[in-house]
Amino acid sequence: MSTLRADCGSCFGLCCVAPAFARSADFAIDKPAGRPCPNLLADFRCGTHETLRQQGFPGCTVFDCLGAGQKVAQVTYGGVSWRDAPDTATEMFDVFAVMRQLHEILWYLTEASAKAPADDVAAALRDVEDRTHGDPRSLLATDVDALRHHVRPLLARTSESLRAGIRGKRDHRGADLIGAKLRRAALRGANLRGAYLIGADLSGADLREADLLGADLRDANVRGADLTGALFLTQFQLAAAQGDGATRFPAGLTRPTHW
Repeated sequence: MSTLRADCGSCFGLCCVAPAFARSADFAIDKPAGRPCPNLLADFRCGTHETLRQQGFPGCTVFDCLGAGQKVAQVTYGGVSWRDAPDTATEMFDVFAVMRQLHEILWYLTEASAKAPADDVAAALRDVEDRTHGDPRSLLATDVDALRHHVRPLLARTSESLRAGIRGKRDHRGADLIGAKLRRAALRGANLRGAYLIGADLSGADLREADLLGADLRDANVRGADLTGALFLTQFQLAAAQGDGATRFPAGLTRPTHW
């Protein structure tokens, strides 16, 4: 999944310009969409990268474009930035929003293809990958919702097959588990798709092979939890949670620096 990892040095600071920020616990300022963050330097690097949390920007530290930024910068626009070609700025920012979603779908399909190979999954993976190499017009015309609708059952089938042999698994799809007390909970193989786990206490919980696609883990306590083999877990979900050196997670993800 190397192409699905952010390479900020090959991007144009798109995540610092394209989206809007609202002053909150995650961002210290209000910033409208399309306006560069005041911390963005001339070389597209962040001027407060090392102290973002201390400066009131924890939201920046958990964001991950999954490689969409450098794809837009270097492939879609051939290395010509929005500063060098201001007339492309608005379009580029809109393309970035689409590419970010396509790369998220690619992340899930790549994992599904590796863990439970199937012809229809491989075909969907090729289709989405091909779309990410389109020109701006074709990218902006992409019906991302339709793509998600097509891919969703493929991922669900993959999840079911991979968790089939786990006895006693729980189904918490879309459950409201905000602030839930789940310390040391037996959640191996659980279906937690789209579950709201904001601020939940999952310390020491057994989340091996749990399906976490779309689960909201913001400020969830996963200290000492075992997420080995968790399905469809992303780097930004991991970074949004609160873990420690004892937290275990799938290979291919990295321990967030703020843990």
